[in-house]
Amino acid sequence: MSEQQANNLDKSDGHPSGDERYLAIDRTMKRFKYEQDALLEVLNTAQESMGYLSEDLLIYISQQLQVPRSQVYGVATFYHMFTFEPLGEHNCIICTGTACHVKGSNRIVQALTEEFEIGAGETTSDGLFSLTTARCLGSCGLAPVIVMDGDVHGKETPESVKQQVLNIIVLTKEKLSQKAEAG
Repeated sequence: MSEQQANNLDKSDGHPSGDERYLAIDRTMKRFKYEQDALLEVLNTAQESMGYLSEDLLIYISQQLQVPRSQVYGVATFYHMFTFEPLGEHNCIICTGTACHVKGSNRIVQALTEEFEIGAGETTSDGLFSLTTARCLGSCGLAPVIVMDGDVHGKETPESVKQQVLNIIVLTKEKLSQKAEAG
């Protein structure tokens, strides 16, 4: 095999879009034989690969699985884990289900909204923190529940969550500062 052929082979291994993250999505669709029932799994892989579900990505999935766009969008909007805008480096999901609401999750949302000047579903201007809510996280016995960067925390208070977020942001800013000084 010539060097030219090897270079062409390497290029053909990529995704036609040029975005290698699509390869994981394509592998998931292939693993499930492009069955329409694989939609949730494909959306999950897409969210993990891309960080959020763009309109172009939803169209791509719709075309590949031969599922109506309305169905793809319907599934994506039903589950709290899917987002349609890029999230910040750190993300706090606050459960707003009945048990969490009764135990004060709305006060947690309010405290974070006031502290970081963003509402639910928004990201700080520096891109470090996103605040999101979910209808139910299924951990009612731990109410109020949050998910901070993928880790579930229960029996939280506005003060404890605010402190967790502040600590994470301070650490992130210190790391960014150290990189800038070293770089």
